[in-house]
Amino acid sequence: MSDPRSTPSIFTRGAVDLSALRPAPAKSAAPAAASPGAPAAGPPAGVPGAAGAPGAAVIEVTEANFQSAVLERSMSTPVILDFWADWCEPCKQLSPVLEKLAAAGGGSWVLGKVDVDANPRLAQALRVQGIPMVVAVVGGQLVEGFTGVLPEAQVKQYIDAVLKAGGIAVAPAEDPRLDAADDALMTGDLDEAEAAYRKILAESPQDHAAESGLAQVELYRRVSGVDAAGVLAKATANPEDVAAQQLAADIEVLSGEAPSAYRRLVELVKRTSGEERDAVRKHLLSLFTVAGPDDPAVSDARRALARALF
Repeated sequence: MSDPRSTPSIFTRGAVDLSALRPAPAKSAAPAAASPGAPAAGPPAGVPGAAGAPGAAVIEVTEANFQSAVLERSMSTPVILDFWADWCEPCKQLSPVLEKLAAAGGGSWVLGKVDVDANPRLAQALRVQGIPMVVAVVGGQLVEGFTGVLPEAQVKQYIDAVLKAGGIAVAPAEDPRLDAADDALMTGDLDEAEAAYRKILAESPQDHAAESGLAQVELYRRVSGVDAAGVLAKATANPEDVAAQQLAADIEVLSGEAPSAYRRLVELVKRTSGEERDAVRKHLLSLFTVAGPDDPAVSDARRALARALF
């Protein structure tokens, strides 16, 4: 959960064409990890409008309706996404502000509420590193946003900028190989996704988007079928259990709590030595790869890791 005092951070997702985020099949190989004690709830009480309802100022966005509720709608009306969770206290400060502004917007834009616990693959695909997080989708393209709680005046300034300028759009990926790999990842075909990402890396070893995609495949495989709440409880009860701490960090990343995952493993680096320490370091680096080299949280964590190692 992000510090409510945090300043806006630029969020970009140039590696993924949002058109690849199509509804997932009923049965998916990609796991749905959730935070402990966090039920897959709908939007907070008071949210008007059903998911995708015509004319609704606030809608519930899910992995299943993302195509119609966000991508297609954004072609005519900007959609501002609010990533939240029931257990996130700062979210409870920001969400009412966004809902109020959406209701006052007169249909000029739509607020899409995304529960990260109920939609972990969507949160992961959009690189949610902490919540609350706000981004916009205009004309089918992701635009810059912010993480953390801002005063209402600043939130309104952000919305006005999106409406007036259409946002600063991030160009979608043009590489059809990457589109196909991302598509496979989003639909849960991890074997196909892995093969596609590896093929790209064999031809372009420095392709950061493919590196990130492959790291996501490995992350999904590590947490497949695990009891998220049980793993986190075990990690809390056994702080020196390296395997439990690493798996707990994986779950935190998939739950939108990447900074917490990074801190967990940096602290573990401090408490271990030899081969164990190196294993923890490599695991942390793999999580950095998931987020990509430009993520601010990764930059902070890399500095913390350097201090822990040296």
